[in-house]
Amino acid sequence: MADAQAGRSPSPPPQPPVAQTPGPRAAQFQKLFGDALNHTIRICSYSKFSACFPTPAKYASQTLNSIWQQITTKVEASAKKEFGDIMVERDVVAGLNELERLVAEARSRKERGVEAGEPPHTLPPERLYLAHLAPYLRQTEIDLESELKRLQFENEELVEGVQGQREEAEKLVGGLEAFIADLERANEIMSNEVGGSGVKREVVDVEQELRAAGREVKL
Repeated sequence: MADAQAGRSPSPPPQPPVAQTPGPRAAQFQKLFGDALNHTIRICSYSKFSACFPTPAKYASQTLNSIWQQITTKVEASAKKEFGDIMVERDVVAGLNELERLVAEARSRKERGVEAGEPPHTLPPERLYLAHLAPYLRQTEIDLESELKRLQFENEELVEGVQGQREEAEKLVGGLEAFIADLERANEIMSNEVGGSGVKREVVDVEQELRAAGREVKL
């Protein structure tokens, strides 16, 4: 009995749990997301936001600034929460940490010139399946980085499109205001020419109608 037990391969020691503290790859991945999100938030600056609303920016700048801060804070918090949920759901930190460990271990073996590793039958199941998952985890990391860059590009295009539409609307409003100003100047000229006399009362009536129409357009 004792001889049979002595001839068996020693059982491998239990592997320590994978640390949930982000390693270099996980930290870099989180930094990439943070940089992309911050860049997107910076694009929607207050100067660009207020340019879309010139009247509130002129007469209620503090209120408009507060609204802008609430919107950007809400977007940032929502994006961070969704990203954090995905990280927890997919256990990304543990996977990337294990990938980091496997890469470091392989690099160390290569530097020492060790070709034959531990016998497979002595490895715990966790080590075996994580070794098979390493390429998938790496590809998942690449796919997530690509998706983040794509979303960042789409957000930039969306912001630029909205900004262009706002500028076009401002030009139209400016042209309308100039037209109304011309009408008001014409009314003033007609009023000066007619004066206080009772001659051509119909001209005065037309002037009043034009002035009323100009006020309605402003409203």
